Amino acid sequence: MGRLEPKLLTGPRARPVPAQRQPVRPDPGQNRISRPLRLKGSGKGTTTVSEIAGELARVREAFDKPTLRLLDRKWAPFVLAVFKSAFSRDRRSVQADRLHSQVDAYLADLRSVGSEVPGKNGRALCVQWMNDLWLYRETGEGGEEQYSLTSHALEALLLVDSLSQDRALISESRLTTIVDSVRHRATQATPDRDARIRRLDQEIAEKTAERDRLQGGGEIATATDEQMHEGYANLVDLIMQLPSDFKRVEESVAAMHRQIVSDFRGEERPIGEVLDEYLAKTDALMSATAEGRAFEGAFTLLRDDALLSDVKNDLEAILDHPFAARLTTAERRTFLGTVGLIRKGIDDVLTQRNGLTTTLREHIVNHDVVKDRELERLLREINKELAVWMETAGPRSTVTAELMPGILDVEHLRERFYDPLNHRPPPDLEDVSEYAPEPPSLDEMRRQGGPMLERMRDALVTFRGTGDAASVGAAFNGLEPALRRPVEILGMLQIATQVDALGRAHQVESFETVRPDGSRRTFSVPRIILNDDETAALAALNYGSDHD
Repeated sequence: MGRLEPKLLTGPRARPVPAQRQPVRPDPGQNRISRPLRLKGSGKGTTTVSEIAGELARVREAFDKPTLRLLDRKWAPFVLAVFKSAFSRDRRSVQADRLHSQVDAYLADLRSVGSEVPGKNGRALCVQWMNDLWLYRETGEGGEEQYSLTSHALEALLLVDSLSQDRALISESRLTTIVDSVRHRATQATPDRDARIRRLDQEIAEKTAERDRLQGGGEIATATDEQMHEGYANLVDLIMQLPSDFKRVEESVAAMHRQIVSDFRGEERPIGEVLDEYLAKTDALMSATAEGRAFEGAFTLLRDDALLSDVKNDLEAILDHPFAARLTTAERRTFLGTVGLIRKGIDDVLTQRNGLTTTLREHIVNHDVVKDRELERLLREINKELAVWMETAGPRSTVTAELMPGILDVEHLRERFYDPLNHRPPPDLEDVSEYAPEPPSLDEMRRQGGPMLERMRDALVTFRGTGDAASVGAAFNGLEPALRRPVEILGMLQIATQVDALGRAHQVESFETVRPDGSRRTFSVPRIILNDDETAALAALNYGSDHD
């Protein structure tokens, strides 16, 4: 017996429904409503397509998405294990070369224990995963390329984590969360004023009764460890869904960015139309999708400092319960980092949106409106001339037109025209000589100048000629104030270097200096004592080699 193909009988001219029909992709973010397909037949009334055909199309479409394609592959356990090991909530991105090396190390470790692994290296696998929309590569801070997980990979990891948990999440905490959410949304959805007031009065009465009971000394019913652990698991399950939600919003903004850049480069649409579409997509992204509404809610939370502080305090209060003793350090740190997780997700989305806004601003600023107007004017003139030509041209008349304009043989093109203002002399300088200060005298200029080497050498030779074997510092301190400026110390050291006397200095002594304004200052300088040969060398520098 041959294989049976699903068919739809609607009359004599009915056609079979192909078994391998490719479904049409719906727009992202739209809810699909299952409706029966009705076809007109040759007989009376209409015929309804079996619901299994529509369900089969939807299931095939779901398996065609990157999330289920990841779980349906042969190497899915290996890929998810790599993602789980290389990325975490605190490590959202990894430098590209580092991830290539990590994957190579994981492959080597698994081969050493006999596990079957792909035959490619780390770089080839990362490129393949990026093409499969499981990894996203971008340029991070410092210009280095880095990888991050896409929303599809995060959803796959979340699904695997939920399936690997031993505890069932259908608990009192989960049902209480659902009931409270349903009650809150029902109150918001009620248009009847009296009904809404009645709901609020009922909540106020319940809370007031509980407050009065506690104030009157009623018993405080504390939650058991099992109840707290169930509530904690429910919160963790909800918190773990946040990264993929934020990543979907970030990817939506990135896709919008790529589309707008493509429209700008193509210049096929007016810039106003592109901007209008950007604003419309932004509004739809933040209000029409579940991810956008989650983003707006988190953004509202961060704007309320008091509410954010309460959330932190509530997280700490939950971990103060005795049940938290069973949690590991990593679980406690992850739970307390919920607010940081929300803040990081919002920063990533805002960074993508700021990049899109920057692209728009740069294009608007750099867009050549003059060129557009010149082109438009030229096209209008061409149309005008074409209309004149058509009045006399026959049905088979042609016009020879060059695809590219010819080259003009011009030796020089004037770039600027003569401007008489460029040759106008500058205005006369104002005479301010009456405000000029008195010029310094020659003696004052000398006192502010460099060391007087010749006079210093003469002073040292004279001091040595008196037969005194004291140091150069003693000779300096005995000079007149005009020769004891601080700059003269540098001259003294230069003189000592000229006769190689500085190499013997192993101690320091004080030089009492006098500035030109009369102030005094003491400096510590190497102690130098000149011998006869060095003194003769200094005299030769000043008076010549024949001096005695």
